[in-house]
Amino acid sequence: RQFKMALSCRLLSKWARHVRSLAKCSVDPRISACNGKIMKCLYSSDIAAATDKPQFPGSRSSFTSKLDFIEPETYEGIPVYRVMYRNGEVVDANEDPQLPEEMVVEMYQKMTLLNTMDRIMYESQRQGRISFYMTNYGEEGTHIGSAAALEIEDLVFGQYREAGVLVWRDFPLEMFMSQCYANELDIGKGKQMPVHYGSKEHGFCTISSPLATQMPQASGAAYAFKRANKRNCVICYFGEGAASEGDAHAGMNFAATLDAPVIFFCRNNGYAISTPTSEQYRGDGIASRGPGYGITTIRVDGNDVFAVYNVTKEAKRICVEQQRPVLIEAMTYRIGHHSTSDDSTAYRSIDEVSYWDQQDHPITRLRNYMMNKKWWDKEKEKAWMKSSREKVLKVFAEAEKRKKPCVDEMFIDVFDKMPPHIQAQQEELKNHLKTYGEHYPSSNYASS
Repeated sequence: RQFKMALSCRLLSKWARHVRSLAKCSVDPRISACNGKIMKCLYSSDIAAATDKPQFPGSRSSFTSKLDFIEPETYEGIPVYRVMYRNGEVVDANEDPQLPEEMVVEMYQKMTLLNTMDRIMYESQRQGRISFYMTNYGEEGTHIGSAAALEIEDLVFGQYREAGVLVWRDFPLEMFMSQCYANELDIGKGKQMPVHYGSKEHGFCTISSPLATQMPQASGAAYAFKRANKRNCVICYFGEGAASEGDAHAGMNFAATLDAPVIFFCRNNGYAISTPTSEQYRGDGIASRGPGYGITTIRVDGNDVFAVYNVTKEAKRICVEQQRPVLIEAMTYRIGHHSTSDDSTAYRSIDEVSYWDQQDHPITRLRNYMMNKKWWDKEKEKAWMKSSREKVLKVFAEAEKRKKPCVDEMFIDVFDKMPPHIQAQQEELKNHLKTYGEHYPSSNYASS
């Protein structure tokens, strides 16, 4: 087609030069006028038709004479990639990651350990022993599957429901409990709400409550990796509700235009607190937005830990080797309440929750796979559930007994050098405690 167009343009150009020479040589003004019209016609129609294509910057398109609007129903929904059926059988043997038994068992144990910790910490909040908690019920597969496909050097930006990523990276149970209890061992020194974890050692940036603030930050960190020629990527977790925030647009657009090696991992669990997806957006989920940003995109069954593992591993390869972002939408379901401040029975039925808990749970699917392989049985299940619960309860009791951080901690770690007005406040508190110390439970706090 290009050859024919080039040939046509060349012939037309020769004809035009011939007509131009005739116009110059002609004495008869009528012939000159006629030749001029021929030239105008040539340039305005034939050449234009042969070379006409939109030159507008920022789009890949062609002209059309049909007045057709694009309707969202025109396109089929983006397919959901999976590896296993719900009974644990592999759909296509070529897609089985063929992970060793030891690794699969570890994935299962860490998914169930997270589940056990959630149950104990949720009950502790209900008993008034901690102020707040968020469970991960039903989303364990998205955490462990994605974390297992990455390396510790790959930086993580979480939203607030990604504790399983830290579990996989061997963040100690003591640190989970200490953070929730805000005791003297808490890395954050008691300055954050419960479940707002963070650990430089484990490559996990500290959680912040406002939605989607981590997304532009993740793009910036990934761009820094790119500039430093690191062979690692950044992964940024967020929910489908957070995708409605302006920071989500900014983060993905920055990553796309800068070709930043970041994986945007959307946990689409069906609800943004009490807002269902039907009220959150009208398009085909979050994955449909990827091509609009120019981002390579895939949708995966978030309850299939192997499918999540496969797509995250491939996403990292794309990020590192091709130096560009990837969007993953993991379709899953939030079985628990949004947080201890929420009662989900007010906006969804118990039958709906029971279906996902009993029929399509990521832990059940992986356990079925292991049993099909003869890697797991009822005896191992019973022994593991008992030992893991005992372990969590032991650490839980120890964390609860520990003292709170020293009161001086509230004045430091904000400014590099403490300014005079903060020094004055610290001195004022010390004098106040010297005078009225008997009215405060000072023995519950660590000494300086």
